[in-house]
Amino acid sequence: MTNHPEIVDHGGYAGHGEDYLLPSDAPVQLIAPEGAPMTAGDYKEPYALPDDATLLDGYERLVIGRRVNEQAGALVRQGRMAVYPSSYGQEACQVASDMCLRSSDWLFPTYRDTVAILGRGVTPMEAFESLRGDWHSGFDPHQYNTGLPTTPLATQLLHAVGVAHAAKLRGEDTVALALCGDGATSEGDFHEALNFAAVFHVPVVFLIQNNQYAISVPLIHQSVAPSLAHKAVGYGMPGERVDGNDLAALLAVLGHALERARDGGGPSLVEAHTYRMEAHTNADDATRYRSAEEVAQWVPKDPLLRLQKYLSDAGLLGAADTERFAAAAEVVAKTIRDGLNTETSPDPADLFAYVYSEPTPQLREQAFMLAEELSAGQPLEGAQS
Repeated sequence: MTNHPEIVDHGGYAGHGEDYLLPSDAPVQLIAPEGAPMTAGDYKEPYALPDDATLLDGYERLVIGRRVNEQAGALVRQGRMAVYPSSYGQEACQVASDMCLRSSDWLFPTYRDTVAILGRGVTPMEAFESLRGDWHSGFDPHQYNTGLPTTPLATQLLHAVGVAHAAKLRGEDTVALALCGDGATSEGDFHEALNFAAVFHVPVVFLIQNNQYAISVPLIHQSVAPSLAHKAVGYGMPGERVDGNDLAALLAVLGHALERARDGGGPSLVEAHTYRMEAHTNADDATRYRSAEEVAQWVPKDPLLRLQKYLSDAGLLGAADTERFAAAAEVVAKTIRDGLNTETSPDPADLFAYVYSEPTPQLREQAFMLAEELSAGQPLEGAQS
């Protein structure tokens, strides 16, 4: 029995029963950490291994994503970039997100999802503009159907619900995919987004990248739910959990959730179990709250090495492929490196130009004072001589 049968009758989990809201007993896994294909598990959907061409495409994307993380980390250490929240070890979640979306769909990423943003076609320098402390977000969301990478936790979930709801009202088949971390599930915006999406049957999928830490707070100190995917039950939408380091499983689970939303089935919540291999950002010291032994346990579960082993053993990945993918990754890295090593000349007037569509009298006054000081060659107020 449900409290609102009139809502679930037009899609949702109608015909499946309420048990369908519960996630599978264990995270979906199609390729073992050692690279061996798994036998069919006891999951609530018959998830199938993607075809060879899809997995090879995914592997190339993983290689590029890993190189992006490595290059960004080096540029931060060189002082060429202000901050970088690395997704090293979590790249499979972002690659799968891109591969499962159509160009007409929308992606709503977090500050840690640079790899996913690049996968949507955003140019490397546009993706890194805000991280170097330059020119707002760096790209037009409407050009790529990709929301801005948000730093406030969970706010992008509401944006995703709004865009998907609007698409539904317009009769479009657009689906929104909203990414968030485990820390975001403790935010009020998380509750509001999921509740609205379920009540109004919005075509949106929420992907939690559970990397075990909300900065320094381990998951066990912020949730005692059986899993984060179980939270879906409270909203009346299906939940599912998946090995977040298994690209094949991610493609199967996310692909199913997105097609279900596109077919009128409503929202879903997917929890990807992964691990943040590096510190929260370059401003964080992860050794203060977790041990080297804990990190070492996740090294063999690396998504890149796992898929590489599977493809190699299956005879699908040769030396020529490896060289080609590495070369493609190096092109992206060089573009980032060259771009961030180029000095920019910010226009001080931009401080006022993009705050409001109609500047307030106070902003116009401040902009005028600044322009006067600059034209007179005077030092800016508060500037050190």
